[in-house]
Amino acid sequence: MKFELHPQLAADTFVVGDLPLCRVLLMNDARFPWLILVPRRIDVSEVYDLAMQDQQLLWQESALVAEKLMKLTQADKMNLAALGNVVPQLHVHHVARFKTDVVWPNPIWGQGKAEPYTDADKQQMLRNLSEMFRGFFVSGQILNV
Repeated sequence: MKFELHPQLAADTFVVGDLPLCRVLLMNDARFPWLILVPRRIDVSEVYDLAMQDQQLLWQESALVAEKLMKLTQADKMNLAALGNVVPQLHVHHVARFKTDVVWPNPIWGQGKAEPYTDADKQQMLRNLSEMFRGFFVSGQILNV
């Protein structure tokens, strides 16, 4: 068996690249700069399902993503969440929040309708992410640019 991305995540995101443990995804909702980390492990739905070493690596990668996304966006707050109520595959959301965003200070879940990136905005965001993660992706490159 090999790692496969849950179909809902595949439908809602763009693959950015792979860190040592996690696939990095960009949520296709231009209202919020929003990355998702998915450990490339089979049949994992909770953090405790991961081996201890992978748990530690997940939090290291999560901290890296949060710090880099915060620096890129200059957000007011970084929200992290691992809900899994709709998609059982373990995934951790990293959402850059602004006091001026459409739902501040409320959670983003179930608020309004996603606004997909335009092709130009998607390409620009992926270029920005590529620069942000230079040297961190195991493939050495972003996958969608």
